[in-house]
Amino acid sequence: MLRFALLLLALLSVVGCQDDLPDEKPLIRPIAWTEATASPLEQVRRLSGTMAPVEAASLSFEVSGKTESVSVNLGENVKQGQELARLNQRSFTLSLQSAQATLEQAHASFTEAENEYKRYAELVEQGVVSKSGFDNAKAAFESSRSAVGVAQAQLDIARKNLHDSVLLAPYDGIITKRRVEPSQQIAAGQTVFEIEGEHGLEVRLMVPETIIQELQNGMELPVRFPVLPELVLKGRISEIGTRAEAANAFPTVITLNEHDGRLRAGMTAEVDITFDGVGRSGFAGRSLRVPVSSLAADTGNAVYLFVYDPQQQKVFKRRVQTENIINNEVYISDGLQEGEIVATAGVAFLRDGQAVSLLDKQIRQFN
Repeated sequence: MLRFALLLLALLSVVGCQDDLPDEKPLIRPIAWTEATASPLEQVRRLSGTMAPVEAASLSFEVSGKTESVSVNLGENVKQGQELARLNQRSFTLSLQSAQATLEQAHASFTEAENEYKRYAELVEQGVVSKSGFDNAKAAFESSRSAVGVAQAQLDIARKNLHDSVLLAPYDGIITKRRVEPSQQIAAGQTVFEIEGEHGLEVRLMVPETIIQELQNGMELPVRFPVLPELVLKGRISEIGTRAEAANAFPTVITLNEHDGRLRAGMTAEVDITFDGVGRSGFAGRSLRVPVSSLAADTGNAVYLFVYDPQQQKVFKRRVQTENIINNEVYISDGLQEGEIVATAGVAFLRDGQAVSLLDKQIRQFN
């Protein structure tokens, strides 16, 4: 009997202690959030192209001959007018001397014919010589005058050939290819050097016919480089082809507005073309933009997010219609209103109707 009384007393004391414990309050989870903002529905196409110099040329002699000397090497910087290579001068010098001698002979013949013509002109007026003799003298004079012109032209050609036997840099730049060696026989027009100017680089790419109408001259676009992932430069469209080439794509040139010493001609460049488009559901127009982290997968290929109700201080699950993803932001056409607050982190751990608080205290909360 005593043992029963002690057991009853112990039970009553435990119950009394439990009554003294405070009531547990529901846990209110703080959430990261953002406001849904309106934006045009955009699409982005990333196209690959090749870097090329704005100014480049293949250099060749305009005359044939044997190379006497080569003054520059591959990769060397040159100045405008600097000698690059020279052909053997002997034949060109001899041709020049021959042309000079021919011109002097033509001048002498012209002087003699001119004097003869003037003498016959005086005599024919006096009736001393026949008209046919005067005509012959006049014809000889005009022929000798033409011969002087021909000889002068030949001399000019000989001088030009001698000048062209020395290849000069057309502008400041760098030698990117050398295809000539001393004592090599060179034909006129044969490429011996390739040079790039110092006026910057450009991107050459092919734009598909489906988006070519979105481009216009002067438009600025971001340009990225796979070998330099951290580098993003601005480029401006300088040329747009008017005729499609391979695969119905149009040649387009984008000139870089900025310069980076690490870039080289021939490198791969990627250009992002952003334009207003149509979403995957066929929607066109303004949509709402939220971070990708706001969304979670639902059944039936649907997606949902949690929208915050400031009156109840709770989040509610809501299905939305997505249209596109650009730069880690999702474009939504249905299921969300502009200005509504959306949870942006830990979505998988939230539940419909859960009480939450906003991490940013600047938002007005309703009690």
